[in-house]
Amino acid sequence: MASLTDPQDSALARLFARKRASGEAVWFSLPGGAVLYGPGEPADQLYLVQTGRLGAFRREEGQERHFVGIVRPGEPVGEMALIAGLPHSATVAALRDSEICALPRDLFFDEAERDPTVMTELARLMILRTRQAATQTSVGAPSVFGFMAVEEGPSIRALVEDLEAAVEALGYAATVIGAEAQHAPTEWFSNVERDHDFVLFVAEQGETGWQHVVGRQVDRLFRVGHGANAPPAMLDLSTAEPLQAQHLIDLILLHPADHPQPSGSDAWLDATEAARLFHMREGNAADIARIARVLTGQSVGLVLSGGGARAYAHIGAIRALHKAGVPIDFVGGVSMGAIIAAGVAMGWDDEEMETRIRKAFVTTSPLDDIAFPLVSMITGEKVRMRLDEHFGDTQISDLWLPFFCLSSNLTSGVYHLHKRGLLRQALRASISLPGILPPVTDNNSVLVDGAVMKNFPADIMRSMHLGPVVGIDVTYGRSLDADDVKAPKSLWRWFWSGEWRKGPPIVALLMRSATVSTGREAAMSRQATDVLVMPKVEMIDIRDWKAYAPAVEAGQKATQDVLDQLDRPVTDLRRRLSLAEEAMAPAPGVAAVMTAGPR
Repeated sequence: MASLTDPQDSALARLFARKRASGEAVWFSLPGGAVLYGPGEPADQLYLVQTGRLGAFRREEGQERHFVGIVRPGEPVGEMALIAGLPHSATVAALRDSEICALPRDLFFDEAERDPTVMTELARLMILRTRQAATQTSVGAPSVFGFMAVEEGPSIRALVEDLEAAVEALGYAATVIGAEAQHAPTEWFSNVERDHDFVLFVAEQGETGWQHVVGRQVDRLFRVGHGANAPPAMLDLSTAEPLQAQHLIDLILLHPADHPQPSGSDAWLDATEAARLFHMREGNAADIARIARVLTGQSVGLVLSGGGARAYAHIGAIRALHKAGVPIDFVGGVSMGAIIAAGVAMGWDDEEMETRIRKAFVTTSPLDDIAFPLVSMITGEKVRMRLDEHFGDTQISDLWLPFFCLSSNLTSGVYHLHKRGLLRQALRASISLPGILPPVTDNNSVLVDGAVMKNFPADIMRSMHLGPVVGIDVTYGRSLDADDVKAPKSLWRWFWSGEWRKGPPIVALLMRSATVSTGREAAMSRQATDVLVMPKVEMIDIRDWKAYAPAVEAGQKATQDVLDQLDRPVTDLRRRLSLAEEAMAPAPGVAAVMTAGPR
């Protein structure tokens, strides 16, 4: 987080020091993993972090809990709710053993009246945090990471040193610290963190004491294993309990350089209880660069909306991204967008993507196995067979890239986030337009097309990583008019022309009804993107599975046009300033705070 002043010489720090000396401010220890406050609790204290680190987390209605940011020593927490006189809206918990000072609300306001610099300093901080919240930027992004081997085998230090070099290539000062620092004093660790943009701790298997030190010292931890092996039968998770409790532990699985496809990853996720999974091929420079982007907040997440045949535009958008050299590090989608996103996560290149999508959807219609409409217009058998042909028995956890898709749970009334399980089953649920395809049942829940409840899940992608989000939304513009729902004048001509393969007009009506978003929902989702592309595809019938070429062209052109308007690479859109860059920045002030980049 961008510091407003020297934390040790700030007006707030001096205020807390005085009040602690007089006994009016309460000092207490907060063990790693313990919660300082939760949403809905009264904001009757202002807190100042003395030592350690706190993490802030928020859960929006209907969403998974997501990481908001880190509060470091010398920084206050709980100030916004206290000033507003409202209950807290987030959960704040200790990421490591921390020491906190608490000042009652009334005492703070009394002191702020006596010393206006206290309120001025707090106002600057609130401006910065409000700005970052408005742009969905993480406040106080992680800068200290741990890498912990979870099985016997080759040392992982070389891997971490490769990551160090990749982080430095992005313009940051980084260092790697191993067990040689196990007995270093606390002040030494603090100095290392102060002098480097990123600190990477590495702990080998068997270095039990050092692993416990690392687990208490880092903002986020990566457990490292080998995907070809089964996870250890007895895996000790106690080395990082606070991080485990706050879902801040990820998993890296290493694979041979020529490995075709990961397998068995679900067992590793169960054993490590990891929040995210990353696959890496040994010695693969692209994979090293991808993890470096994840560490520095420069990873790119791609989100693809639903939209029937118009979703072919996503393929053109991906081509434009590839052509411009924009990496894709996370990918997710809904309905037909989920199918194309899954192809990206499978590792399909542009040529394979076109070949497979043409074979599955363009050559023959996937929706012409008409059924007696008891539950749906079609049997869904052709869709099932094509998903099976192109995705087989691949598990979501075995995809090369982190992937998610959505379906709508009609039983619970909320969307269902698919991040694990059989890929083709998740895709089958995500594209099950009500009334057209039969729903999917899962543990007595009825799942239908994700677009029914959320057709453009950019906000979900935003919660998964700290880097920029690129969103391709094909739902913009005219989608249905009176001509689309007219009954055919002649059923004979309708059959003879082959138009029946698109389905009767009721299909267009059902598809559009299931994929239309409210203005508020669409606006919120689009706001969560850093690069928003809305291809002009209103001329394409949502059922026209033959309209591949014009849709792809529209997607490629729209994406290229948007990229051409950017003043910097996509990966730099949320780039945090390095310490060296901050040192050259103007002295802190309200104007400087309003334009400061995230840290």
